[in-house]
Amino acid sequence: MDLTVHCRVLTPTQRLRYSPGSLLIVVSASPAERDRFLDRLIEDRACLLSLQKVRGLLRGRVADEERLQNRETVVLAAETLGPDERERFLRIAAALRRPRHLIMLETTREQVREEDRAALNALRRALDAGELGREGVQTALRLGGGSAAEVKRIAFRSTPRE
Repeated sequence: MDLTVHCRVLTPTQRLRYSPGSLLIVVSASPAERDRFLDRLIEDRACLLSLQKVRGLLRGRVADEERLQNRETVVLAAETLGPDERERFLRIAAALRRPRHLIMLETTREQVREEDRAALNALRRALDAGELGREGVQTALRLGGGSAAEVKRIAFRSTPRE
């Protein structure tokens, strides 16, 4: 199945709003910064998943993709920078017609492991060029330096009608 969609590159704002039932993937070369960002901004801890959490909590009881199939919001704390980890979840979300978003958190050069540099640079290039649509990502946002601190809230609510 071809996942290609138009990917809109967003600009940072204080409040980020995504549709309920969205898949939001948060990627960073620094797991500590990623986790601090998510702890600060994700109110509903039940929607926050990492592969480690999914495997530990649901081993043998529930399939990883059940939350998406139930049309629940899923925030995935990606453990890697490459597309392979994202692909499985993006495929499931696309098949279920769920909105798909990605936030990339920049970090200092010292926090990027040497083996992650090529994947990080490829992700930066694809995001900046709007090419993450090839993976099935509908919106992408790159946050670095002060722009990550400026985000005050991530909400999973429908846009209010006027």
